[in-house]
Amino acid sequence: MRLCPIQPKLLMTGFILACSSLLGHSQVCPPNIDFESGTFNGWTCYTGYVTGAGVNVMNLSPSGGPEAERHTMYSSFPGDGLDPYGGFPINCPNGSGHSIRLGNSFGGGQAEGISYEFTIPSNENYYTLIYNYAVVFQDPDHQEYEQPRMEIEVRNLTDNTIIHCSSFTFIPYGNILPGFFESPNPGTETPVWCKDWTAVSINLDGHAGKSIRIFFKTSDCTFQRHFGYAYIDVNSECSGTFTGATFCPDDTLVNVVAPFGYQSYTWFNNTFTQTLGQQQVLTLQPPPPAGTTIAVQLVPYNGYGCLDTLYARLVDTLTVRANAGNDAVSCNNDPVPIGTPPKPGLVYRWSPAAGLSNAYIANPRASPDTTTMYILTVNHDGGGCYDTDTVVVRASVLNRALQFSGKDMYCLGSNDSAVLRVQPTDNIQWFRNGTALPGATEPVYRATQTGSYHASLSNTMGCSMVTDPKQVTVTSVPVPGVNIGAGNQCLVGNRFVFTNTSTNAVGAMQYEWILGDGNTVQTMDVTHSYFAAGVYTVNMIVRSSPVCFDSASMLITVYQNAIADFEVNPVCINLPMQAVNRTMDTLGSPIHYAWNFSNGQTSTLRVPAPQVYTTPGSYQVSLAVHTDQCPSPVNVLRKNVVVDRPRPGIEYPVQFAVINYPLALQARPFGETVLWSPAANLNNQESFTPVFTGSSEQLYTIRITTVSGCVTVDTQIVKTVKEAAIYVPTAFTPNNDGLNDRLRPVLIGIKELRYFRIFNRWGQLIYQSKTELPGWDGTVSGIPQGSQAFVWMIEGLSIDNRVITSKGTSTLVR
Repeated sequence: MRLCPIQPKLLMTGFILACSSLLGHSQVCPPNIDFESGTFNGWTCYTGYVTGAGVNVMNLSPSGGPEAERHTMYSSFPGDGLDPYGGFPINCPNGSGHSIRLGNSFGGGQAEGISYEFTIPSNENYYTLIYNYAVVFQDPDHQEYEQPRMEIEVRNLTDNTIIHCSSFTFIPYGNILPGFFESPNPGTETPVWCKDWTAVSINLDGHAGKSIRIFFKTSDCTFQRHFGYAYIDVNSECSGTFTGATFCPDDTLVNVVAPFGYQSYTWFNNTFTQTLGQQQVLTLQPPPPAGTTIAVQLVPYNGYGCLDTLYARLVDTLTVRANAGNDAVSCNNDPVPIGTPPKPGLVYRWSPAAGLSNAYIANPRASPDTTTMYILTVNHDGGGCYDTDTVVVRASVLNRALQFSGKDMYCLGSNDSAVLRVQPTDNIQWFRNGTALPGATEPVYRATQTGSYHASLSNTMGCSMVTDPKQVTVTSVPVPGVNIGAGNQCLVGNRFVFTNTSTNAVGAMQYEWILGDGNTVQTMDVTHSYFAAGVYTVNMIVRSSPVCFDSASMLITVYQNAIADFEVNPVCINLPMQAVNRTMDTLGSPIHYAWNFSNGQTSTLRVPAPQVYTTPGSYQVSLAVHTDQCPSPVNVLRKNVVVDRPRPGIEYPVQFAVINYPLALQARPFGETVLWSPAANLNNQESFTPVFTGSSEQLYTIRITTVSGCVTVDTQIVKTVKEAAIYVPTAFTPNNDGLNDRLRPVLIGIKELRYFRIFNRWGQLIYQSKTELPGWDGTVSGIPQGSQAFVWMIEGLSIDNRVITSKGTSTLVR
């Protein structure tokens, strides 16, 4: 009873395929269809790209073999961990030795494929292949034809027909099909959908003599950004029988195992009148009579594959042979494989367990501390068919430590040395910079050249290893040498060129210049300019290594150029002007001076004679300087001296002071110093604003001296009154003749003028002020007023704190 209904095309998000390796009485499968050689032998690999313009097209062509990251082989030992998105094992979980990955997680619009073609023997009318898969696809929510996908096509090449129940297209689009889950670790905002390992049967019954092709394809999205990939393996079992169909005569029970990865299993007797179980493994205890036939109906997940029924005729002819594998050598406790790949239905035990990765599997890794004979005991899982075998694992230890004495960096001729040493063993070869050193085969080697040294060690047991490298630097001490062009230069435009002539026998040279002004340079030759005059010690250190070096020193002189500097101050006509020379010394080199005073006079002295100018104005004074050591360029400084003339003296307006009350006086403020004479009744005769306090009239001369030395003499008379008073003229003439042009009050002993107001004949306020000066100029809003009388009112506070008010009229006369 074999059922193979045609299944509809399935829309899925991605998958991984792998197949179990089932052992027992079976038809021989096509070679390496199960990848158990660990290669792609027999398979055709394809690469290409995907396009989409309303329909998805995978453009594939043979690649001549697997390409990295597009056709990837995995081994179940030691295993390759978990898929980063789905979290399920990368390797097939049912005992298969190898699985592959088709595609990657890079995106880029890539497409990949693998195919296998074979012919079913002409006498095999019952023929079944089983593969396992699991899928991983990004779901960017494009149009259906733009999404990542995987296609599986099983084709009868002889009849050019597709076996539909085993052919699928997986696309992450629309409703996600049962069995898929969303990855908790998508890595981006784009969802990733996964499906764990699932088995699919390829029912080839009735295809005897036919040629069959299995073709797996994957592709990214058509926008080249989102990925899809798969892991693929095909079953090693190609008949309708399965593990457990043959058992041992002394078994107490029989475990019959159906293929891994189906949604459900139903076991029947040979007439399908009795259900025997509904799990992948059917246990019969005690074993049934030899020759009993049973069947199992396999239901795939949600129609992914063919509904199939497999049969088993149970016979008690099984024999078990233990195979502990070939003797091996463990070098420095590196694990070595022993035993052989496991066979379903067998139980394995190793003794002793010390040094084994797992004492209860068929092929553990052994790393004993000492040479050990391991005993393997094997029996059928029904309890019978015991057998044993032995294997010897020899433990060999090579000491890869590299010992060193002396100095790893030394100079030739220094009596230092570098000695490398390893522990004695059968074969030693020393290497320098990766090249074998002829004759260097002893445990001790003395390094006399710069290089990276290591030793290759091996013994007669077949163990070999390489020591860590040791860098040794051996150089000679360089002989320093320097050529210098002009060793003495002037500061202005200096440019010293130091040419290195150092030599060395062994080792490249490195240089360091210490230039004496705080600068250092690491080039071979140096061109340098100094920013200050002086004598500098230049050191050049030449090294062939940090410990092999020598140096050369030299003195260079940077002469100070003469830089003109002087001061001149304003001067009054007919007075002497002395130029002050502030030119700095030039490290003892005599300075030559050339003065020009723009008055027909010159001088070559450092301190020239005073100059007298008889005409006021601005005169340019220049000083040119140079030295014998630095005759050029000549440095010239030019400054202007201002020659002034005295201002004529004037007589100040009379000031009135209340007897014994202070009165502030004011000298013209154009000079640098002032002197009032006599000093009588003044608080400070050298102030431009002295205060007069007295009881009698006094005439003062005011001597004002400018910065240029010009002297002006003014006069000021101070008259005294008994009490404070305010006077306003009865008339004024604003005709700009300098006399009585403004109407203003005369304040005697008034310390504060509170207001001075002027009204026209209609009582309109036309002027007001709180100060004595400047007074009213006879205009209103800039318009001159005609001759007429004006009313004024005034109020002030006297120095003895009396309020004085007054009013009256004044006549404007045109």
